[in-house]
Amino acid sequence: MFYKQILLFLKKIDFTNCKLYNKFMNKIRELRKLKKITMKELGQILNLSESTISLYENGKHEPDYATLKKIADYFMVSTDYLLGRNDDTKEKNKGVLIPVLGEIRAGSPMWAEEDIIDYEEIPEVWTRSGEFFGLKIKGDSMAPRIKENDVVIFKKQDYAENGDVCAVLINGEEATIKNIKIIDNGIVLIANNPAYPPMVFTDKQIKELPVQIIGKAVELRGKF
Repeated sequence: MFYKQILLFLKKIDFTNCKLYNKFMNKIRELRKLKKITMKELGQILNLSESTISLYENGKHEPDYATLKKIADYFMVSTDYLLGRNDDTKEKNKGVLIPVLGEIRAGSPMWAEEDIIDYEEIPEVWTRSGEFFGLKIKGDSMAPRIKENDVVIFKKQDYAENGDVCAVLINGEEATIKNIKIIDNGIVLIANNPAYPPMVFTDKQIKELPVQIIGKAVELRGKF
């Protein structure tokens, strides 16, 4: 009976009025906008749903400590900063330089160049989960979200799920970046720009050409 009374009491408390929690709401929204990513994109990076991110930003739900730390690691800030306990925006992790490889054409496949043309910095914590690389975009098939000369950061992997944006090698020598759609008998590479038709490959073509996923996009570095 006593515990039931406590639970009823807690349900009546409006935690969204808590100053600490309100600061978290503001911080996560502020950091996301500074990164120029959507709630859906942040959710994909953190393995959370878009609706969960929305609940965080609107003060309707509070993350557990493991999720809070994951958010802090991604934005390279401390959990204290996220919770508004301090205003120190100094990065808590050293960055790691990764290579930006030769340009790939987002409008149509082109010869993949392995030459390193630049370097980009990513949080050190990312490298604990795998290998990363950057690719410079040429073409407008992924516009307006991804534009020519933008650099996209990829996590190296050879698989994808529906909705992932991936770098794909076609015929071993051609590279392109597209949205991935998995179908029963193959794969579809879909551009953001409706002027470019989908590229459909059967399971047989995937093996014979081959069509190989080389990385999943995790962050966009827009260039001006």
